[in-house]
Amino acid sequence: MSMQRKSLVQLFVPIFIETLFYMLSGMVDTLMLSSLNDQAVGAVGTANTYIAMFILMFSVVSSGMMAVMTQYIGAKKPGVAYQARNLGLIFNLILGGILSVFLIIFSTQILRVIGVSAALEAPAATYIRIVGGGCFLNAILPIFAGYLRAFGFSKEPLYATVVGNLTNLGLNALFLFYFRWGVAGVASATVISKVINAAILIVCAFHFIKKNELIERESNRLIFGQIIRIGLPSALETFIYNVSMTFAIRYLNQMDEQGFYVSARAYTTQIANFSYAAGAALASANAIMTGWRVGAGEYEECKQKTHQAWRIGLVISIVMSSIIAFCAPVIVPFFTDNPQMVQMVTKLLWIDVALEIGRVTNLVYGQSLKTCGDAIYPVILGIVFMFLCTVIGGWILGIRLQWMVVGCYMAMAADECFRGIGMFLRWQSNRWQNKALITVGETAQ
Repeated sequence: MSMQRKSLVQLFVPIFIETLFYMLSGMVDTLMLSSLNDQAVGAVGTANTYIAMFILMFSVVSSGMMAVMTQYIGAKKPGVAYQARNLGLIFNLILGGILSVFLIIFSTQILRVIGVSAALEAPAATYIRIVGGGCFLNAILPIFAGYLRAFGFSKEPLYATVVGNLTNLGLNALFLFYFRWGVAGVASATVISKVINAAILIVCAFHFIKKNELIERESNRLIFGQIIRIGLPSALETFIYNVSMTFAIRYLNQMDEQGFYVSARAYTTQIANFSYAAGAALASANAIMTGWRVGAGEYEECKQKTHQAWRIGLVISIVMSSIIAFCAPVIVPFFTDNPQMVQMVTKLLWIDVALEIGRVTNLVYGQSLKTCGDAIYPVILGIVFMFLCTVIGGWILGIRLQWMVVGCYMAMAADECFRGIGMFLRWQSNRWQNKALITVGETAQ
């Protein structure tokens, strides 16, 4: 099968727009829910945090699969990429079905174990039952989206996301303002939009990538082992992050019974996602190119181009997060008319400027390391700094010193910055060059 590499810009622009639409969908959900009350916003924000902890299990395969697919495509063995997709799809579908049933049955028990405030428990449980019950869709989406991007088809996942998000927007309005279904309506709209998104991805994958041209194969055991070798540490890193966020949210729930600080975090996260979107998209695009280059043995170009991607992402993130923080007194009132909430979210958005500097560094170098096969180092870094900064630092600054949500956010910013420095130093060391799944001698001639 003839392969044509795309440039960073060609990959970045569709992924960025797709990420932006995804973030915008979450913001629209928040904006619509805020018409009910701040508690509804806090409930959905809290529920999504814990749903993400279960969904991250799918990333064991999806993140490892991307590294395997891109490296074998770079090595001119695209048939192995198709093989990796099939193995990943089977694993994720089985796991997705099990998790969907679990979240439907144990939604309330999960919230009680983690200590969600009484005001948020009922709507959060409703959201988890509906969205969590459809989490098998989250097993399918990253498999087919990653498969298309690995082969250079980055526009098709964008189209699927746009159609899905527009569907979500229309159904949100219908279910919230016409049927008055509240949180249940938002959750139902989310599930239906994911069904449509997944259907489009599946059709595009079968249409644009002809499986009869993908003839190369390796041992299923070898390929699945490579997927797990990269995917398991990557998922563990995400799990540790979500555990640290669980501690942070637990601290916020202890600060007041009405969910003020949890809601402030939910508003801040949704607004800050605009500055996050560019860095995340740039990291994803660069990671695809990193896999291609490592598979082809182009290590020096890989190193320099990743540095270039980081510099671009740093500038974009700083500029966007600063503009958002400066305009916060105008932006936040669109979500809530509570003056105390507006003031608090504005403070958090200024702290977010520092957080985004660390996060874009962490994303660009971290994803590149994992795509190269160097997946253990980011986990070790995560264990150290997420525990020291977010968990211990969040308790000291937020609870002990009574800085409340401001202290917790400062701790999270420190975590991102320290991990970003660690990722940069690892990339500079060149140790990742010995972690590739394929040696240059194995590439097809």
